[in-house]
Amino acid sequence: MRMLQLTANTGPEECCLAVRKALAQVLRECEAASVRVELLEQVDSDVRGNLRSVLLALEGDGAERVASRWSGSLLWICPSPYRPRHGRKNWFIGGAVFDAGEAGEGSGELDDADIRFEAVRASGPGGQHVNKTDSAVRATHVPSGLSVKVQTERSQHANKRLARALLAHKLANAAEVAASAERQQRWQSHRAVPRGLAQRTFVGERFVERLACS
Repeated sequence: MRMLQLTANTGPEECCLAVRKALAQVLRECEAASVRVELLEQVDSDVRGNLRSVLLALEGDGAERVASRWSGSLLWICPSPYRPRHGRKNWFIGGAVFDAGEAGEGSGELDDADIRFEAVRASGPGGQHVNKTDSAVRATHVPSGLSVKVQTERSQHANKRLARALLAHKLANAAEVAASAERQQRWQSHRAVPRGLAQRTFVGERFVERLACS
C-alpha cells in the first residue's frame, strides 16, 4: 500500500481548487491503472467542494507508479476563478508519498498489541446504509492516545487494515516531528511547497497536463 498526500499548504483558495482538480485526476489515473484507491482523510477549505488537503491509500500493482508521479511540487497555470483581475496565474500544491505497508512494522514503533479497535457507527453522507451499519472502525494507539476513525469500507476487516495504516502514518509523522528541528522542517510539507521546478504542470480550467516537451 502507498499513501499519497495532496496539500494546498497555506496557499490561497486557488490552491485548494487545484487540490480538488488534482484529486479528480488521481482518481482517473488510478482507474486507468486498475489501482484501488481509498480516501482516508480530507480537510475542506472555505469554498465548498475545495480541499485544503487529502490523504489517499493506493493499492495494486501500479500503485507505486501512480503515486510517484504526484510526489513533489505540482503547478497549475490558470487565471484565478475567484479574483478575475488578479495578475497571478501560477498556483502550487504539494504531493508526498509514504509507504504505508511498512510503516511501523518491524521497527518497534507500532505493535498490534498496543492498538485498541472499536466498532463505531459510520457518520456523514451515505444515506440509509451509513445509518444502519457499524462497520466503521476507530483505532487507538493506547501508549500515545492517538486515535483515527475509518469508514470508507463496508467491512470491519477492511476498515481495520486501513485504520492501522493511517495510525502508523500518524505515528511516523509524530516521530519525525519529535526527532529534531531539522527533520521537523523536512516533514512539514504541509506548510511550505517549494516553487520553481514542478514535478508536473497542469493548464487551464480543465486541468490538462502540459508535457515537458510542449
